[in-house]
Amino acid sequence: MSILVVGSVAFDSITTPFGHVDEVLGGSACYFSTSASFFTDVNLVAVVGEDFPQRHIDFLDSRGIGLEGLMRGAGRTFRWAGQYEYDLNEAHTLDTQLNVFEDFKPDLPKGYRDAEYVFLANIDPELQLDVLSQVRNPRLVACDTMNFWISGKRDALLKTLARVDTLVINEAEVRQLAEEPNLVKAAAIVRGFGPQTLVVKRGEYGVLMFGEHSIFSAPAYPLEEVFDPTGAGDTFAGGFVGYLAATRNLNENNLRKAIVFGSVMASFTVEKFSLDRLRDLQYGEIEDRFHKMKLLTDFGLLDDLQ
Repeated sequence: MSILVVGSVAFDSITTPFGHVDEVLGGSACYFSTSASFFTDVNLVAVVGEDFPQRHIDFLDSRGIGLEGLMRGAGRTFRWAGQYEYDLNEAHTLDTQLNVFEDFKPDLPKGYRDAEYVFLANIDPELQLDVLSQVRNPRLVACDTMNFWISGKRDALLKTLARVDTLVINEAEVRQLAEEPNLVKAAAIVRGFGPQTLVVKRGEYGVLMFGEHSIFSAPAYPLEEVFDPTGAGDTFAGGFVGYLAATRNLNENNLRKAIVFGSVMASFTVEKFSLDRLRDLQYGEIEDRFHKMKLLTDFGLLDDLQ
């Protein structure tokens, strides 16, 4: 079952303690759709400029991503520059050039309006609401947001959250949105805004999922090499929603599996800059790392093997 994702396509310039790259392919919609494409079909809605090269379109097309909703505007593509210190959980923004993204108004192709699974990436909550007004009867709506929208467009964001099933944000954003320092209490407040499920991204410390009846924790996969955490959260969301759409199962056990698949996808992304690790990734590697995650977290499994 296909997924609709609405978000950004960008050129990223990134510096980490392990290297630097200039104007590589990035953006929330790119990371999400590439990750989700390993599980199911994805349709992307975004805008790029006149300077966006054909090779990037060819890459997205090679992943089977629907590009009918990828608009080309008059001007330059959205650009972001960031730097990470040894604390790879925090990006320091050096430059943001919205360019054609500043006037982005999502207009869904007719064939996308019946999407059962929708991911609203980190864009203006008023645009997120506009997208929701264009889809007819989605089975699952998941979304992301950030501190800028939480403080600057809170009313619009709350209207969006009232129509969202799953919210995927980081720990600081949960506390800011709830205006509550205790994470467990904050999660309950945020879920009261509308989302039945709250997924809290915690970087190298993993993921917490707060549902109606339980809390689930999954660690980040331990890696020997981490080059670039940019896009890890959107890659996680792509694996998470991609697995749910592929299995068409939204029960508690499957949500937990989806969390682990999302964590696995994020673990591959950070191993190289941009989407380079996902370019040569094979599905067998995903399955292998999923089973290693099970061994990492299932404290009864070794007894079963003996």
